[in-house]
Amino acid sequence: MSTETLELIKTRRVVRVMTDDPIERIQLENILEAARWAPVGGNHRFLRFSATQDPAIINLLRMVSPGMIQRPQAIITICANWDKLSERKVKGTDRSAYIDIGTAMQTMLLATHALELGSGPVTSFNKVAAAVILNLPNNVSPELMVCIGHPASGYQMPMAPKKKIPWQSLVDWDRYPD
Repeated sequence: MSTETLELIKTRRVVRVMTDDPIERIQLENILEAARWAPVGGNHRFLRFSATQDPAIINLLRMVSPGMIQRPQAIITICANWDKLSERKVKGTDRSAYIDIGTAMQTMLLATHALELGSGPVTSFNKVAAAVILNLPNNVSPELMVCIGHPASGYQMPMAPKKKIPWQSLVDWDRYPD
């Protein structure tokens, strides 16, 4: 792994305070291109991405999203086409679909950071209202939103926990100890 890649991973933060500066469409397209490369279980491509830079739609989404503290200039909503997934005979209790949503999110967060933009995930929103706002078909549900914007100058989201935890304290080699 290159030092640059590791530094990108280590310095990415959730950004909750964003400026009103617009995002270039090409930047949003680059983030979506990165999301396309996120790993997916069994190569089941059931995710859809709803991208918006329309201030009216963003405001409506903010109204139904108590978890959206930031005022983004763009939102990418990661959606799941459950019919497409069930066609592949994936059982409803299989949680790998949610792992795929998470890998798409993390890939977008890293791509956003690489473009020197800020981003933050939002899971606290009314799914029914968001689906109506985004005009999603019945078989597609919004699962997670990634808010994107320019980070406000001088603002840095504190990283929890306050005390740095060494990776070694999180790892058990070979087997979990008795």
